[in-house]
Amino acid sequence: MSAPHCTPVPTLAEAAQWAPEQIVELAQANIALQRDMDAMRLEFAALKHQLEWFRRQLFGQKSEKRVVSPDPAQLHLGELPIPDTQPDVPGKTVAGHTRRASRTDYAQDKDESALFFDETRVPVETITLANPETEGLAADQFEVIGEKVSHRLAQRPGSYVILKYVRPVIKRRDTQTIHCPAAPVGVIEGSRADVSFLVGLLLDKFAWHLPLYRQHQRLADAGITVSRAWLTQLAAQAAALLTPIYEAQLASIRASRVKAMDETPIKAGRAGPGKMKACYFWPVYGELHEICFPFFDSRAHSNVEKVLGLKPTEGGVLLSDGYGAYETYASKTGLTHAQCWTHCRREFI
Repeated sequence: MSAPHCTPVPTLAEAAQWAPEQIVELAQANIALQRDMDAMRLEFAALKHQLEWFRRQLFGQKSEKRVVSPDPAQLHLGELPIPDTQPDVPGKTVAGHTRRASRTDYAQDKDESALFFDETRVPVETITLANPETEGLAADQFEVIGEKVSHRLAQRPGSYVILKYVRPVIKRRDTQTIHCPAAPVGVIEGSRADVSFLVGLLLDKFAWHLPLYRQHQRLADAGITVSRAWLTQLAAQAAALLTPIYEAQLASIRASRVKAMDETPIKAGRAGPGKMKACYFWPVYGELHEICFPFFDSRAHSNVEKVLGLKPTEGGVLLSDGYGAYETYASKTGLTHAQCWTHCRREFI
């Protein structure tokens, strides 16, 4: 490749001797060079974008989600064949009829007492309305011959309540001693949080995906002043109380004859300035539809042994993808390794 040729910049004296035609020619050449440079910049940006895409495909995180696109050359693997064109359905004439209007609210029904909720789970507050016709009448001037019930769905401004425990302090006259009952002991010793608050805290965070900072804002809107750090500590302490349940559920999974296991990445912990460490959940599924999410900071093969143990159930089967950790564990323990058909199918389509 030859070195680029550089034309020296002319001086003012040299430029003053140029003819007008030469100046116009240089201006046109400059415009053409600028046009070529703009095109090269656009091409460079497009190639750079493609290079970054290929780099992410080779070295970036990958998802197992697969978007299926119809392929006319693909053979069917057990699915029902899809016809190329829908057959023409002959039409028929029907007699005119009246359709019932759709209802979106039970209150539109003639029977307003119809239940649209579970009475065993939803608290009901009864409000008795006065009959305006009885105003000014004595009790012996009318009689109640029945009642009609209507239900309305309502919401309170806040779902929090303060439990105020009043403990009387007494002094016995015969012994001159002072006595006071002890304060109720919660599941977290010395904490102001009731067990119902702990349950709601965990449900809102993990079942309804309401972060702790939003729960903190909701508490503040309800007039309750607590710190966000306190909520974080409560969540960690309450989760630790569930450890026996987790261990019992994991033991039940280990006792299952057929188990399914996988691993999925998650960012947790700091790997450096502005970077998070790549860790892994290893979800395992049992025969009784129980599931646990063991957490490890790596994808090491030994993690499978730590989760399932080295003494599997006799005649056990482990269902997984093609990651070598599961095959190694199956060979070591003697159980049957069942490959996932979804992953196998990817090799053919």
